Amino acid sequence: MELRIFTEPQQGATYDDLLAVAKAAESLGFGAFFRSDHYLGMGTDGLPGPTDAWTTLAGLARDTETIRLGTMMTSATFRHPGVLAIQVAGVDQMSGGRIELGIGAGWFEAEHTQYGIPFPSTKERFDRFEEQLAVITGLWRTPLGERFDFAGEHYTLTDSLALPKPVQSPHPPVLIGGLGKKRTPALAARYADEFNLPFVSLETTRDQFARVRAACEQIGRNPDELIWSNALVVCVGRDEAEIARRAARIGREVDELRENGLTGTPDEVIAKINAYAAEGAQRVYLQVLDLADLEHLELIATEVMPHLGAGER
Repeated sequence: MELRIFTEPQQGATYDDLLAVAKAAESLGFGAFFRSDHYLGMGTDGLPGPTDAWTTLAGLARDTETIRLGTMMTSATFRHPGVLAIQVAGVDQMSGGRIELGIGAGWFEAEHTQYGIPFPSTKERFDRFEEQLAVITGLWRTPLGERFDFAGEHYTLTDSLALPKPVQSPHPPVLIGGLGKKRTPALAARYADEFNLPFVSLETTRDQFARVRAACEQIGRNPDELIWSNALVVCVGRDEAEIARRAARIGREVDELRENGLTGTPDEVIAKINAYAAEGAQRVYLQVLDLADLEHLELIATEVMPHLGAGER
């Protein structure tokens, strides 16, 4: 089981805040540092304001050395797929091949409204998302010296040189996630290197993993080619007082966090992670909401991570 750090900087964070967490995660041996791709805080004023995911990751690509970096999840509504393919390939080059692209259809209407970004219907967002996956992976997979063409309902590319190429071959890992029962499993089966479930129970994990496995088998893909992962908010303490203090800092109740996240003593959290592993999860993204509490990361790295099975890195 691999543990990765997942942050939500739209809630209020500077680049330096993110860099401090990324460097701590790197030194402590976490598998990756991921960030959300949002332009508006949720339930907060989000001061000093949002940062752009791919601008941030470009900086982190140069300011870190070994840790993998990625998004959970880039919104397909924010960028043209041709532009996104260039951005991600460029940051992959800047990092020496450490980038992963988590991408989704987009869902948060208010951030689109506030920043003048079109927000189509759910169907159209998923249609665009599907075309984006085809375009981005198609551009990256096109051999050097050959051209890429695509004619979709929403995007058309003609005689593209399909440059630049990422360092990773055939391309950076693509993460897809979500709870849709039909299109999401089908898209994951076709395009994903990893399937992720955010903030769901063991039962939901079991059911949705099964749908994606079935979708893979339907198109003749071995489901074991995918990495299977969960994202869960984390709040670990050595005792009840420390757990309560950390929960209060992120505005959550301990009982609710125990039910819906990875909360409790190290032994409690180890047991719950192992329960997700029993349902097929190979990675867990720890949603860290208090970016100033680097001692939290150290506690997890020393008291939780060594007692889990070795994950892929």
